[in-house]
Amino acid sequence: MLWAHRSDGRLDAPKGLRQGMLPRPKQSTDRFGRVTEAIARGMGTPWFMLGLTLFVACWILWNTLAPDAWRFDSFALGFIALTLMLSLQASYAAPMILLAQNRQDDRDRVQIEQDRIRAERNLADTEYLARELAALRLAMTDMASREFIRAEMRALLEELDARDQTQGPEVAS
Repeated sequence: MLWAHRSDGRLDAPKGLRQGMLPRPKQSTDRFGRVTEAIARGMGTPWFMLGLTLFVACWILWNTLAPDAWRFDSFALGFIALTLMLSLQASYAAPMILLAQNRQDDRDRVQIEQDRIRAERNLADTEYLARELAALRLAMTDMASREFIRAEMRALLEELDARDQTQGPEVAS
């Protein structure tokens, strides 16, 4: 019965859900997505393009016009360091842009679902109101109109006048 007192001997929890010796820090998977999205959003701005253009222009001018001792990337070798740096930037930028697009697609999917639910609710409300209006119209056709009531009142007056005339003046007084 020694094994029954061990803390990892629980059979009611899957092995992956059991608590280890040290508590695991909670990591937000959304934080990485937000950071990459911010970087991708920044790379798509005109200011980033202007800054990158100025950086490349300064790099080329420095390594072309500066004294030989101060140059760190050779024009003769095709600016290898600049090419490597721009390739590295592009290799990181492409996946970040894809991650940002995936996150935007997820947000769009949620928004579309909410719009669909809202449209269904609006359609149901509109159908309900149309049924209520149809019921009111039917109820209104069953109601007596003003002309109908006037005609009935005239008919009653004529009937009373006719009865008064047939019974004579002694009943009227």
